[in-house]
Amino acid sequence: MKKILILSIFIFNIFSGIVYSKSDLYEKIDLFGEVLENIQKDYVDEVDQAEMMDSAINGVLQSLDPYSAYMSPELFKEMQTDTKGEFGGLGIEIGMEAGVVKVISPIDDTPAARAGIKSGDYIVKIGKEQVQGKSLLEAVKLMRGPVGTSIDLTVRRKNVKKPLEFTIVRKVIEVQSVSSEIIGEEKNIGYIRLKSFNENSDKQFLKSVKKYEKMPNLKGYVIDLRNNPGGLLTQAINITDFFLEDGEIVSTKGRKVSETRKFFARKGDEIKGKPIVILINNGSASASEILAGALKDHKRAIILGENSYGKGSVQSIIPLKNGGGIRLTISKYYLPSGKSISEVGVTPDILVEEKGEDFLINSEKDNQLNYAIKLFSS
Repeated sequence: MKKILILSIFIFNIFSGIVYSKSDLYEKIDLFGEVLENIQKDYVDEVDQAEMMDSAINGVLQSLDPYSAYMSPELFKEMQTDTKGEFGGLGIEIGMEAGVVKVISPIDDTPAARAGIKSGDYIVKIGKEQVQGKSLLEAVKLMRGPVGTSIDLTVRRKNVKKPLEFTIVRKVIEVQSVSSEIIGEEKNIGYIRLKSFNENSDKQFLKSVKKYEKMPNLKGYVIDLRNNPGGLLTQAINITDFFLEDGEIVSTKGRKVSETRKFFARKGDEIKGKPIVILINNGSASASEILAGALKDHKRAIILGENSYGKGSVQSIIPLKNGGGIRLTISKYYLPSGKSISEVGVTPDILVEEKGEDFLINSEKDNQLNYAIKLFSS
C-alpha cells in the first residue's frame, strides 16, 4: 500500500500541471490504486510489486513521448558509470515507437551498419528477450556488453514480410564525425560527410571548408547528413553559422523561461555564397534536422533525399531521491520559420528515394549523391 501511495504522489506531480479539477485528478489516482490492489489480490500469477511499480512509473513517462523514461537506481548507476574499454556497443541510435525499439540511424562504419541494420527497422527481440514491454533504457542495457561478444537481433523491416535476424559483434564505438573529399567529373565539388555532431565536429568541418576554399575552380558543396543521428546542439549551431550572414538558426521552447532561447548567426559566410546541396534521409535526426532545416528556411541550401526522422526535442536527466532517475523532455526545437521538427522532420526540396538492394552511401550505386552532383552541372 505504501508503494501505491508513493506512485500516486509521483503521478500527481507529473500531471499536476495539466488542466484537471483536483477532484477529477484524485478520482483517477484512487482508480489507479484500486487497479493495483486488484492485481495484487486476484491476478493469476504472483507479481513482483517492485517491478510492477517500475513498469507503471515508466508507463507514465512513455505516455508523454518516446524519449522520456524511468531509470531504476541500478540502471541509473550503470548508465553513469564510465565503462570505456570495458563495454562495447553496436553503433545505432534508437528510440521507442508503439512499445518497440525503432532504429533512428545506424552510424557509419560501426558493427550495426556493417551488419545491414537500417534506419526505420524495428528491433523486436534482443537475444532471447522480447522487446515489447521493456523501456528504451532496458533495451539499451541488453544491447551493451563486453567488447568482442556477439548479440542476436531480430528485426522487422517495412515491406519485408519475414523477420530478419542479425548477429552483431560489439565493439568500442569511436566515430570520426567528419570526412571529406573532392567529387564530380571535373573534381570541383566539395563533399563533406557529417556522421554526428560531437565536441570537435565544427573544427573538423571548418578545416575541410578552408582547404577547399583555396581551390580556384570550386563550384560548391554537398553536405551529407544521411544516417546522422544528431548530437550536440552547439555544434549544429556553429556549423549552420558558417553559411549564414545573419538571421535566426534555431529556437528552443519549454515551460521554464530558462529553456526558451533563440540562437542567431553571426556575420560572415565562410564559402561566400557558393551553392550547397544537403543530403538527408530517414536516419537524419535532431542536430542534423536543425542544420538542414535552418539552411532550407533561409533558402541557403537545396535539401535533397528523403524526409528526415523528426526528433526535435531536448531531454534532461533528473536524479530521483531513490537513487534512480528520469529522462524527461524539457523543450522542443523550432526552425526559423517557426515550425517544429518533432514528429514531422524536414521535407526535402527534391525527393530522391534510396534505390537498389546494393545501395551504399558515397558509392557508384548512391543514386541520391549522383543526383546531387548533376545539380551542379545543370
